[in-house]
Amino acid sequence: METYLGVKMIQAEPSKIKPEGMDVVYEDGYKSWSPQSAFDNAYRRINNLTFGLAIEAAKKGEKIARHGWNGVGIFVKLQRPRIDSKMTHPYLYMDTTGLQTNNPNAPKVIIPWLASQTDMLAEDWFILGVVDQRGKPVMMD
Repeated sequence: METYLGVKMIQAEPSKIKPEGMDVVYEDGYKSWSPQSAFDNAYRRINNLTFGLAIEAAKKGEKIARHGWNGVGIFVKLQRPRIDSKMTHPYLYMDTTGLQTNNPNAPKVIIPWLASQTDMLAEDWFILGVVDQRGKPVMMD
């Protein structure tokens, strides 16, 4: 057998039937139960991700951002080259066009982005605009 590492987005809540675990709903609607220790080893809340998990979310088309950034309305997204593009490989870009700031000189641009070491080691990444089962956005406070 080979070893695998999975990356998927789920919704979960403490189980009402089996209190020592979590009720899980997968993207396709499939429902299951997970023991708490297995759940804790496999999943993280989407508002405190590592850089690696944030990148996996970007590969799935999500907008990602950090709580530690100096502004609200900034995000990073993955761009895959189109057939007519001069780019030959996917790349990350930062979008600050929605930046909310009191600084009138703050740039509002879309620009290719490279992660700093601080960004890569941070565990405050989140998926912008994802909502929980109650329909509440899971975003920066």
